[in-house]
Amino acid sequence: MIIEPRLQNPASLLPDIVKAINLLYKAAHSAGVPGSTLELVHLRVSQINGCGACVDSGARGARKAGETEERLFAVAAWRETPYFTEAERAALALAETATRLADRADAVPDDVWAEAARHFGEKELAAIVLWVATSNFFNRLNVTTRQPAPQNWG
Repeated sequence: MIIEPRLQNPASLLPDIVKAINLLYKAAHSAGVPGSTLELVHLRVSQINGCGACVDSGARGARKAGETEERLFAVAAWRETPYFTEAERAALALAETATRLADRADAVPDDVWAEAARHFGEKELAAIVLWVATSNFFNRLNVTTRQPAPQNWG
C-alpha cells in the first residue's frame, strides 16, 4: 500500500522552519552525547509514535552511520536484549517516558531521570531531552500529514 500524503511536508512549505530544525539538530548533536545514542533515541521515539517515515529514515541513517542490524532490530525490545550499554538504556528509558507523558501521573519518574543523570551530564541531558522533543516534533508532523516512508531506497 502506498500512503498518499495529506499535505506536502510542512517544513517544505514554510522554509524558515527548516532553519529552526537545523538549529535544533545542531544543538542536540553538539553537546557530547554519542551520535549513535541519539540515533537510537530517535528511532525508539518514532517507533512509539508510529511514524513510518521516521522509523525508516532513522534506521537507514543509523545503519549508514555504522549501527549494527542486531541493535536496530532490537530497539523496540531494548530491555530484553543484551545489545545496549547502560548509558544507552538510560537514554532509551528517558526517551520513552518523555514521549509517553500522558501514560502516568508522574510522567518522567525520578528513578528514570536519576539513572540518565548517572550517565550523562547536564548539557548531555539537555541534548537528549531536546532530541526527544525534536523527534516527537518530526513524528507529529509526519503522522498528522501522512508523510510516507521514501520509496525505492538503494
